[in-house]
Amino acid sequence: MNKKTLVDELLQDRKKFISELQLLEEVKAILENNELERQEIKEKLKTKSSTNVNKFEFDLLETDKIFHINQIKKVCIDYRLRFLDSNLFKNEIPEEAITKISALEKAHETSLEGFKIIAPSKAFQLINYDDPLLFAPIGNDYYYLIHKWGNDLVWYRKLMVSPFKNLMNFVVFCGIISAVIIAVSPVDDLSKDVPMAPIILFLFMFKAVIASIAYYFFLMGKNFNSEIWDRKFKEN
Repeated sequence: MNKKTLVDELLQDRKKFISELQLLEEVKAILENNELERQEIKEKLKTKSSTNVNKFEFDLLETDKIFHINQIKKVCIDYRLRFLDSNLFKNEIPEEAITKISALEKAHETSLEGFKIIAPSKAFQLINYDDPLLFAPIGNDYYYLIHKWGNDLVWYRKLMVSPFKNLMNFVVFCGIISAVIIAVSPVDDLSKDVPMAPIILFLFMFKAVIASIAYYFFLMGKNFNSEIWDRKFKEN
């Protein structure tokens, strides 16, 4: 007798219950239904939603994926990022994120809406006046992290954008620049004739530096991190 494999046994038992044609039709229906679900999720991600609460099963939530709006705001301000509705995101949302949304919906027996994304400004299709994280709202300003993709933030990004974090950081930054300029300038000779010359020159330099940087910064339509983290409007 020829040896039978487990696959042979499975095929033999399957024939007792279903024909190959019927099997293919059922599998096709499953795949089509799955694709329809994925398309519906993609449409929800591209559509503006006013939903700020989703019905999650508490026991199925992972605590390391739950974040309050204040924590999200701080990270966005520190790294000059935006936290905006997913319909404004202009880049492609990966298939893995769609799969995770689908799995969450099935596990929690709900339909998720109100998706938001953390990403740099350039990743959004912002409204003109004239490396991302996908969230779904839980409620009471809490959000559930669904998926992260792209590259991690470079370690020096926080340092680079810190001068524009808020007004205080901006003033301190201008003060440091002014102090460095005065430190490398030949003011020793002037100090002999003018009392407190370094301090006077520092004040003049500070005024010039803060005026120059502020003029360029605001002329370009920029604003502080603390003001733009959740704005839908584009900087010039």
